[in-house]
Order: sequence, then structure tokens, then C-alpha cells
Amino acid sequence: MRHSIVALPTSQPPRADSSTPTAPEAARILVVDDEPVVRDFVARVLEIAGHTVEVASGGEEAIALVAVGGFDVVLLDVMMPGLSGVDTCRTLKAQTASEFLPVILVTARADAASRVEGLRAGADDYVGKPFDRHELVARVDAMVRIKRRHDGVAARLALESAFDELTGLYNTRFLATRVTEEFRRAERYHEPFACMLVDVDDLDVHHEAGGAEGGDAVLRAVADGLRRCVRDVDVVARSGPAEFLVLLPSTHFAGSVTVAERLWRDVAETVSGPAGRVSLSIGVSLYPSRDVHRKDTLLAAAREALAHAKEAGGNRISVFQQQGSSYSPAIGAARRPGSLPPSPRSLSPFAGTLAVGASPRSRS
Repeated sequence: MRHSIVALPTSQPPRADSSTPTAPEAARILVVDDEPVVRDFVARVLEIAGHTVEVASGGEEAIALVAVGGFDVVLLDVMMPGLSGVDTCRTLKAQTASEFLPVILVTARADAASRVEGLRAGADDYVGKPFDRHELVARVDAMVRIKRRHDGVAARLALESAFDELTGLYNTRFLATRVTEEFRRAERYHEPFACMLVDVDDLDVHHEAGGAEGGDAVLRAVADGLRRCVRDVDVVARSGPAEFLVLLPSTHFAGSVTVAERLWRDVAETVSGPAGRVSLSIGVSLYPSRDVHRKDTLLAAAREALAHAKEAGGNRISVFQQQGSSYSPAIGAARRPGSLPPSPRSLSPFAGTLAVGASPRSRS
């Protein structure tokens, strides 16, 4: 037999008074119950307590609403026709596994077995029928507080996990997602997109001369140079022990070489390490180009260009242009750590030649 009992008459919704608990923070609540009288009464109680309420008449409708997102708590009747409250709870918890959505089950069943079944399905709390409106609001408010604290901690952890501790730049975890997003944007709007891989030449020599602290200081200084040389819309991340990746949205060939040269000059003029002056090798790739049509080939082309710059002696820029060729602006020359780089004023970013290299598709 179906029981739906509440402590107050549903024909006259309760009025706010001094004894009504107030929510710690307004929340968006989903009330799920197949009986309109009970559903509307609960919604009214929570609205008076300061919450925004949406309602659903069954489990399927609740699942569809939660899929859209934005709810802080779900108040779910256990005994409903069709999909039961327990089964709905189980589905909602699976649906929101990557976040925390509190579910409070409302039931007239008082036996322990029923409550255990709901808790094992993922329910976070229970409200028994008949219920007192003050208890109802208090339990919802408690779940709202827990969710707010959980979301705050999760946001802080997500922020910390996105950044490299040493340099303060984005790290590889963040980069994996952002590269995909930026490449899709470039594809969708048919915009140019450039990628730079930046390697600190002879970082191990600086480590040997100044220890870990000296090498770390070089990396932080190069990271500061990267920040100075790019726009706010550009993405800079540390992608390896001595390596950085720079994403340049809406940037064509000339613009990418300009940014690369600006960075090369900035570091050459301003950064010194335990072993002397610091230099960079930079590989640049461009989308769209003849051999770059996907995200993976864009990154592989930048890697190929960087390898070409390192093989040529380092302290230079190499731009991957097409299959079997790299363009190397003659702005650097091989040198030992500690020696002064060539004068930036004497260098031209476009006075370069084509050098044979491997296609990024041929790399294993």
C-alpha cells in the first residue's frame, strides 16, 4: 500500500516565520515525487527557506533534468511507479560520478533493510514520512553545506593540478585538454594555429654548475620570459624537464616566427644561469599546412622542428613547413654555455634556408 503523509496540511502552504531555518546559501533543488500535492508542498517549503526549486514527477524525468546539470541537491521519493526512487538514485549517482550531487531519499518505510538498500544505491541522507518541515529544511541545508565545501575543495585541487609547481605555468595534464580545445576551435572557424616547442639548451650544464637550485632558477626565468612574450590568449605550459609548449591561436607563419624570435631574444638578453648565458632551441609548426591536418601531426611537426634545431647545434629556431623540410631563420649559432649569444640586432628572422628533415608522419 502506498503511503504519502506529511506533517502539515498541504491545502495551506506554510508561511515563513522566525522559527523557519534559513539556508546557509541559496541552492537549486530538484524535488522528485509522483504525487502533485506532496511535490508542491515540499517545493513550497524549500522556496520559503530561500532555495530555487524545480520538480519532476518521476525517475525518468529527474534523470533527464540532472543530465542538463546545475542542481545542488536532489530530494527523491522512494516509492514511485515505473523507475523506483532507489533505482533512480543509483542512476543519478552513476550519471554524476565525476562530481558530487547529494541525494536525499524520502520514504515512509521505517525498516533498516530499506534504508540500507538506499544507502548502498548511493543515497546521502534519508527523510522519513511523515516529516517535519523544519527537519526537511535542516537536512537539505546540511547537504548544501557539504556540497559547497566539496566543490570548493575540488576546485582548489583542480586548479593546483593544472599548474606546474616549479614555474607556475600550466602542466601536461591541463595541456592535453587545452591542445584539443584550441585545435578544434581552429578547425571550426578555419583559423591559423601555431605551436612552439621550446627547449632550454644545456640545462644539465647549469644543473652541474649550480645544483638543482641553479637549474630550477633557469627554468623559472625562462618561464617568466615566456609570459612576457605572449598574448593573454596564448597558452604556455611546461611539457618536459627542460621543455615548454606554447599554443598560439589565430597565428600564421610570420606571426609565429615573430613570437619565437621575440622569446629567443628576450632570454638571450635577460637570462643567465650558473654556467653563464642561457639560450633556447625552438621548433615551430603551423596549421593548416600541407602535412599538418590533425592535432597529433601539429605536435609531431613541432617536435620534428625542435629536433632539427637541436641537431643543427641549438640556440636557433626551426619552422616545419612541409614534408621533408624545415625552415631555419638564421638567428642563432652553436656556442658553449657561458658565451654571449649573437647580437639580436644583427639577426634576421627570415634569412634562412631549407634543410632536409623527416616527415612527422614517419616518426615512430
